[in-house]
Amino acid sequence: MGLDSENDWPAPELLEILVCPADKSSLIERRDVSGLECPKCGRLYPVRGGIPIMLLDEAVSAAGEGAGGDSA
Repeated sequence: MGLDSENDWPAPELLEILVCPADKSSLIERRDVSGLECPKCGRLYPVRGGIPIMLLDEAVSAAGEGAGGDSA
C-alpha cells in the first residue's frame, strides 16, 4: 500500500504528498543515493527499507555534508 514492493521504494501516491519539512517544497526522487532531495534547501532525506525518514536531524546536504543536525 505505502511501498512499491518491486524495489522497496515508497509508492508514488505517498511521494506525491511528501514535502520538505524545512521549507515545504516538493521533493525529487534520488534512487541513486536512496533518498528524497529538496531542490530549494538542498537537504537529502534518506529512504530506509522503503520508508522515507523525514526528520531534519536525519537529513544531509545533497553535497554529502550534514544539513539537519548540529553534530559539530
